[in-house]
Amino acid sequence: MPYIHRLASALLAALTGLSGIAALAADVPVADLPGAQDHPLISRFAGSWLAGQFKADWEASPLPAAAELDPKNGDRFKTLLPLEGAVTRTIYIAPVGKSVTEVWRNYQQALAQAGFKTLYACEQGCANLYFALARQLKIEQGMQWAKGYVTSPEGNRYSLNGALGAGEARQLVASLNRGGREVHVLLHVSLANNPSTRQVATLLDIVEPRAMATGQVAVDPAALQAGLAAEGRVTLTGLFFDTGKTELKPESKPQLDAMAELLKAQPALKAWIVGHTDNVGAFDANEKLSLARAQAIVAALTAAPYKVDAKRLAPRGLASLAPVAGNGDDAGRAKNRRVELVAQ
Repeated sequence: MPYIHRLASALLAALTGLSGIAALAADVPVADLPGAQDHPLISRFAGSWLAGQFKADWEASPLPAAAELDPKNGDRFKTLLPLEGAVTRTIYIAPVGKSVTEVWRNYQQALAQAGFKTLYACEQGCANLYFALARQLKIEQGMQWAKGYVTSPEGNRYSLNGALGAGEARQLVASLNRGGREVHVLLHVSLANNPSTRQVATLLDIVEPRAMATGQVAVDPAALQAGLAAEGRVTLTGLFFDTGKTELKPESKPQLDAMAELLKAQPALKAWIVGHTDNVGAFDANEKLSLARAQAIVAALTAAPYKVDAKRLAPRGLASLAPVAGNGDDAGRAKNRRVELVAQ
């Protein structure tokens, strides 16, 4: 009998301990990030909560073009799509008991039914794709987070900004033509933090092509001259191209006007028009792109109505050889994508 009493006491203590763990889990709020919303194009997996989100009306947001990593650097994708537009990047946490496969299959089916075309899909051995996503594209940078934690059934707490991961990872990129423009979606599904949470984290990164708002910077020919006098070169912030394209957009006219006025006021001035890119994508392609853009600018200035003497302007393309900032984040890459006027 004494043994039975001791056993009963031990069981009661264990049950009391489990009750305490359950209470700890209940104290942790599971609520959406205030003010955040699902993208209207794709809903969340049923019962999930919105743990983090980043939104921008216009941003450069490259996505992988294939499930291939750079053979020289396993933390970088081999090829990226140089996308720009409205960005909605959201991380969800699925209900306890749902598997990675179940969440993944539901999203796959929903995207297919909506008419999305899959560029690539990785279902096995995809852990390295997560590391490239985190280290090269810095997918969580700038994200706002909900309050609370991912909590395991045992009561362990894990930070939301580490929920997305490599455990049982699946990943795809798909596109949908809407009104002649391609909307791109990156889907990444994995265990949330680690297997002990028994939950699933999902990333939806949606990039919608959209023209950047222009007319926000005035172009002053005197400022161009001041830049040339001070440094022998000046960045031309008012020249605009669509992503991956070489045709000057109409909103580039004020910058071209200012350049032409400067060249008219200084008839002895000869200049290089130098195109630059970030380091996203293959170097050879970026070199051709940067040169073609410089050539387009020279062509515009030497044609009517400007008619600048072609002997005074020479185009060059340097791709990513002369960065002015690091290429590790969007802000640095944006600074590196530029055209400069350089005095000869």
